[in-house]
Amino acid sequence: MISTTKKVPNPPGLGIWVSVTLLWGTVFYWTSIFMLQLASVMLGEGYFHPAKSEQLRVYGIQVVVLIVFALVAMLVRGRLDPGSTKQVQRWQNISEGKGEKIFVSFAGSLATSFFFTALTALTFLASSGFFGFMVAFTFPVVLLAGVFNVAAGIAASVIVGLIFLIAKAGRKKS
Repeated sequence: MISTTKKVPNPPGLGIWVSVTLLWGTVFYWTSIFMLQLASVMLGEGYFHPAKSEQLRVYGIQVVVLIVFALVAMLVRGRLDPGSTKQVQRWQNISEGKGEKIFVSFAGSLATSFFFTALTALTFLASSGFFGFMVAFTFPVVLLAGVFNVAAGIAASVIVGLIFLIAKAGRKKS
């Protein structure tokens, strides 16, 4: 006998929240460093030229920040959407072929890439005194770097969308 009931996916757990946040936080950490350096040079403002060793030390701090951010985001999401019904509905729509085709979470990619630029700048500012190196940002540098980093968000969205297309994820099941 074949069951006609649809299995409702479980909401994402702690492991998913932390791993996805670490994945995207890491991608945008490195793109943010590049964009902050580019914006600093283009505008001729601030000072941001950390050595690779400094970037790696700050990344260690960034990992802790990202884990805390993931936990807070998970708690807030749980309060705003108990049972993660909106996210479960989105997953069901994707599995039925009603999801985005190329740009996977396009708006989220834009907001995330901009947010992580600011987070990276703040982590460098906070860590520079602790580790004993110099960075200085102006608001225009961080703003321009955030805008530049949106391109990285769009690229990431397209890459994930292409992977989904190639893997045939999100297509209607016949």
